[in-house]
Amino acid sequence: MTSTTVPDTGLPLDMIIFGGMGDLAMRKLLPALYMAYLHGNLEPTTRILSTGRQQFDRAAYLAHVEEHSRSFIASTNFDQRTWDGFLQLLEYVRLDVQAAPDFSALAQASRAGAQRVFYLSTAPSLFITICDKLSDAGLVDKNARVVLEKPLGRDLASAVDINEAVGKHFAESQIYRIDHYLGKETVQNLMVLRFGNSILEPLWRAPNISSVQITVAEEVGVGSRAGFYDSTGAMRDMVQNHLLQLLCIVAMEPPTSLAPDAVRDEKLKVLRSLRRFSLADIARDTVRGQYVRGVSGNEEVPGYMEEPNVPADSKTETFVALRAHVDTWRWSKVPFYLRTGKRMERRSSKIVIEFTNPPFPLFPETPGGVANRLVIELQPEEAIKLQIMAKQPGSGMQMQQVELNLDLQSAFQQRRAEAYERLLIDVVRGRLTHFMRRDELEAAWSWADPIINGWGVLGEKPDAYAAGSRGPSASFALLARDGFNWIE
Repeated sequence: MTSTTVPDTGLPLDMIIFGGMGDLAMRKLLPALYMAYLHGNLEPTTRILSTGRQQFDRAAYLAHVEEHSRSFIASTNFDQRTWDGFLQLLEYVRLDVQAAPDFSALAQASRAGAQRVFYLSTAPSLFITICDKLSDAGLVDKNARVVLEKPLGRDLASAVDINEAVGKHFAESQIYRIDHYLGKETVQNLMVLRFGNSILEPLWRAPNISSVQITVAEEVGVGSRAGFYDSTGAMRDMVQNHLLQLLCIVAMEPPTSLAPDAVRDEKLKVLRSLRRFSLADIARDTVRGQYVRGVSGNEEVPGYMEEPNVPADSKTETFVALRAHVDTWRWSKVPFYLRTGKRMERRSSKIVIEFTNPPFPLFPETPGGVANRLVIELQPEEAIKLQIMAKQPGSGMQMQQVELNLDLQSAFQQRRAEAYERLLIDVVRGRLTHFMRRDELEAAWSWADPIINGWGVLGEKPDAYAAGSRGPSASFALLARDGFNWIE
């Protein structure tokens, strides 16, 4: 999807990755930058400076990249000559974010007059310190851009503090709050599906739609992230950002243009229209879960409490399901069911738009059947499926549900960039549409905070669910009492 681009500065690019030795940099950022370089979206004059506290020289750093990053590039995309050229762009700068002299060394390593993109792939508690020291070292100018990785704070107050501190040094137009779900092809295609097709827009509202489901299920557990995850939980890690952003795109009104602020204005209206939860709402309409020992991928796996670095008394949720409402005319009385969890039965992210059944049952129906659904699959495969009713062959008028399947990989022959590659190119080219604005972030926290605080007041432990299952039974009851069920 095209978005407004700031004028090309014409300057050579220095991309500086804080946390450049970390898991995200190795698994996602460097492979994405390699792909951008492979396809001509990074100039050969680009330099990528990774920072870390390890005592590496450049040769040791490149050996580390070979060992920990190269394997995340698909063999079909790997070209040795291109890889060798890409490695020439890489530099390593030893840096302790608490040490001001290290930032002076970074200033010497960065080229004078270059356009600098600072990617903060660190704990959000370091964002303020990093931005202050970048400014003190004279590294921030009108052409600089900063990318902030999630989670942006752990509540509204900390998010405001980060926004205020970063905003002292960078204008809002220079700040890119990244959510990689907004870089997925199918998510971006959802706006085209909605606003580029007149056949859907008249139906995209109550009472034509009876419910909306948004699921982001992960097969993996917390693994080595347990120390971080236990202070975060599924609500902060997934619902407050990824799932709410998907909800916004489903529920937003048509923007006046594809300019970044026009799109983000409409998303903000959705966030501000989300019904706030009372304590009674939280008890009735939210489900928290925590996985216990079970079987995943034909192997027995430990429960959350058995993972390394998880406190023995942890009440952190690894699963959340909830029923939300967008209080606007378009969505009046339409429930939005959100669900996310770790150690689920399988990896799956999807949006399900469930349409209202015809008002009069003219044809024999399958009991409890739903005539029409629009299923937007985000992962592991990207596809859009419209489920409709058709007559079964033979005598009589018995119906059967069939699918019209738009397999995006088959429909388009062009290469489909991964989310981080697409978003990093957007940063380099100054496209802000698919990044969160400050007021969006704070509106999302304003909605999420009372739920998190309410769980603390209620003091209940998360419901147990077996690893490799579909989550706590209470999440199915949440929908069943409204006459719905989760679409797997």
